[in-house]
Amino acid sequence: MFIARVVINMVAILIIAYLFPGILRVDGFAAALVASFILGIVNAVIRPILIFLTLPLTVLTFGFFLLVINGLLLGLVAFFVPGFYVSGLGGGIVGSILISIVSWILSVSLTAR
Repeated sequence: MFIARVVINMVAILIIAYLFPGILRVDGFAAALVASFILGIVNAVIRPILIFLTLPLTVLTFGFFLLVINGLLLGLVAFFVPGFYVSGLGGGIVGSILISIVSWILSVSLTAR
């Protein structure tokens, strides 16, 4: 299941980078695959810790701070993956929203029978 999620996120990253080059930039298939893999690990390990540590701020902002966390984590992945670039915090927030939407659409369309 993790491999399927990585492949779906990789396709979503490639689609968003192609449609919105001002938000994300990917220098190739391999960079998108590595970015997707690292993003999966970061979302599984670091994201829950950040959500727990920023819970009061998240509650105070009615959950909108989670968008900032997602944008920061996408920027973190871009920092570590050569060939994968995010244009700042705003680009990370918008990019994470778009990646989530596209990966959800791909997941639903692939699992609908």
